[in-house]
Amino acid sequence: MRLHVVTDVHGATVPLARAAEGADGVLVLGDLLEFIDYRDPTNGIISRLLGPGVAAEFGRMRRIGAPRAQVLGLLERSWARFTDPAAAVAEAVAAQYAEVFGVLGGLGVPVWAIPGNVDVPDAWPDTDGVTRADGRVVEIGGRRFGFLGGVPLPPGVDPRRTGPWRPHFVTHEDWTARLDALGPADVLCTHVPPAHPGLTYDVVTRRAEIASAPLAARIRAEQPSHALFGHVHQPLHRRARIGRTECVNAGHFRAHGTPYVLRF
Repeated sequence: MRLHVVTDVHGATVPLARAAEGADGVLVLGDLLEFIDYRDPTNGIISRLLGPGVAAEFGRMRRIGAPRAQVLGLLERSWARFTDPAAAVAEAVAAQYAEVFGVLGGLGVPVWAIPGNVDVPDAWPDTDGVTRADGRVVEIGGRRFGFLGGVPLPPGVDPRRTGPWRPHFVTHEDWTARLDALGPADVLCTHVPPAHPGLTYDVVTRRAEIASAPLAARIRAEQPSHALFGHVHQPLHRRARIGRTECVNAGHFRAHGTPYVLRF
């Protein structure tokens, strides 16, 4: 059995169309949408709706750590040109999902997918050949794969956001409860990594990204063969062991265009 694993696709449909070559199935671990491309401000939904100038300035503010009030001020001024900003975002999201899921549905092999933090799972189109696996344990090739999407915020942080786009963040408590409800699994597939310093630190942003301590605890307790995830685009370490479990960041697919290959 050979499975290809992709994550952090961010709208990269050209390499995605080749992601199933030689595979028996494809696992997609979230972040299918591209809202803003920090490397190319002409790409992404923010650029499409607000223009590359706004996208570039937003990226600059994020890089220098500008005060949140300044960042929100830029976005509020920019969205003011729309009578209904939320409707404009929803239309752009639907258009990008139509392209991405059109590619996934044409891969010719079964696909199992979960959302990441930039996804809008309610806007996912129903697509033949693509299974929405979030919160489920699915048997693939005789092994149990447990899937859990979204990103938990730190304990006590409210995930609600204002503005026309709301990322797929959930409370720490809700995400952990869904993890606890997930049945026994031989392979755990999430968007967020387990809490482990080498797996969560991004060498470009120079900070630790959001991770899950309860996920790490479950891995230690149950020792599945693999824990597969994404979210951290440039991790200090792409792989690490937690006990006997091989923990693997499947890679920033938009940047590299190469799936992680899981054989068993």
